[in-house]
Amino acid sequence: MTFSSILHRIGLLACILLIVSCFLPWAYYADPHIATEAQRTFTGFSTYQNQYGKPGKMLTLITIIVFVFMLLPKIWAKRANLFITALGVGYAIKSFVLFTSCYNAYCPEKRAGIFIMLGSIIVLLIAAVFPDLKLEQEKKA
Repeated sequence: MTFSSILHRIGLLACILLIVSCFLPWAYYADPHIATEAQRTFTGFSTYQNQYGKPGKMLTLITIIVFVFMLLPKIWAKRANLFITALGVGYAIKSFVLFTSCYNAYCPEKRAGIFIMLGSIIVLLIAAVFPDLKLEQEKKA
């Protein structure tokens, strides 16, 4: 097995892990203005009164596209995959900063889901930089 084929499989696993991480808790806000304990835990799909949006939807869409492009053995898919994962990394960094920033003297407790999300999108970028693609050699006549 070559380095790129191992990285390809790790990238496919990172796609699945990224989608799972969007359902895990990202941050816990100890804000007394938030009514219930369940509403204080934010995930990629649920925030209090949807104030931070639902970044899990966008990350899931990006991940599904990246997963499909990783399976396609075409050069254009590998190039598009690099561009899409770079956009995904930017969006993941924006979401990380948004969910972990303090507001009104309340600093959130960072949970495992946000670190898994950030780590898996970086693994996806590395897998997109080194695609598993066998190019055909042109035969000289």
